[in-house]
Amino acid sequence: MADDVIKTDVVIIGAGPVGLFAVFELGLLDVEAHVIDILDRPGGQCAELYPEKPIYDVPGLPVVTGQELTDKLMEQIKPFGAEYHFQEQVDTLERIDDGFRLTTDCGTQFECKVVVIAAGGGSFTPKRPPLPGIEDYEGTSVFYSVRKMDAFKDRDVLIVGGGDSALDWTLSLQPVTKSLTLLHRRSEFRAAPASVQKMLELVDSGDVIFKLGQVTQLHGADGQLTGATVKGADGEPFEQQTEIMLPFFGLTMKLGPVANWGINLDENLIPVDTEKFETSEKGIFAIGDINNYPGKLKLILSGFHEAALMAQQAHKYIYPDRKLIFQYTTSSSKLQKKLGVK
Repeated sequence: MADDVIKTDVVIIGAGPVGLFAVFELGLLDVEAHVIDILDRPGGQCAELYPEKPIYDVPGLPVVTGQELTDKLMEQIKPFGAEYHFQEQVDTLERIDDGFRLTTDCGTQFECKVVVIAAGGGSFTPKRPPLPGIEDYEGTSVFYSVRKMDAFKDRDVLIVGGGDSALDWTLSLQPVTKSLTLLHRRSEFRAAPASVQKMLELVDSGDVIFKLGQVTQLHGADGQLTGATVKGADGEPFEQQTEIMLPFFGLTMKLGPVANWGINLDENLIPVDTEKFETSEKGIFAIGDINNYPGKLKLILSGFHEAALMAQQAHKYIYPDRKLIFQYTTSSSKLQKKLGVK
């Protein structure tokens, strides 16, 4: 429980790539920020769901993993001295005379002039297969994401699902596993056609085993899988030996307490203007996947653009009497001073 209220210029809710880049854009304008995230580290979905999965559409980086992008952003924003509050969720937000007061589920209180919601799609949890006792295996031999590919090296792995995540990890993990079986309830997939084609080529070469069916029961003791019972496409059960199961059935998104903050919502997304990405409430902004506007694209690079324009308007709330002079980073004396450039 915090004894004192933390006072700052801006509170950013969400430490994914867009929330982290917001620290940079605000820092260029001498705006101080604190960042709150429900996860235990920065990176958001990038770090939680696909830390080793390649991303190809970040400008200037031909290919970068989710964790590498997070690490680079953390290095980029380090000069601006943001403070981070992980494993906390903002429960309440209220207006006060000079801005806002926020309280987290840990009792930490903040007072600020601007709030930036960069919480992706809200809090998210993997969809758990309806299998009895699956909780006993989670974290030891059942995983909903891949954080370190080496953890699956020389292991018998069963991937369950037919979407992009299931196919992507089938292709990525196949070279390191002892054996890899992909299980899906039908022969049609919801993944990118190129990924499906590559997977079928691996099946033809014998490097991946593909089976039709649905897991109905898990087997093993002390949290360690030894196999699973599968209901085949013909309705008959069969036994599948495996040490590790990766079920990819999608995510359940929850907007959480944000829904109770008086902000106008549209199907659990926050409408914003495209001039400054402000919500229906003055001083509260929404950037990244959680916002919505005509032509919205849920891309990291779009979120970076939104963060830049948000910062320009936020500066006006923080320094109402100070004229903002736009500067390129190549000539920004503020940035050069932070970086120690003479």
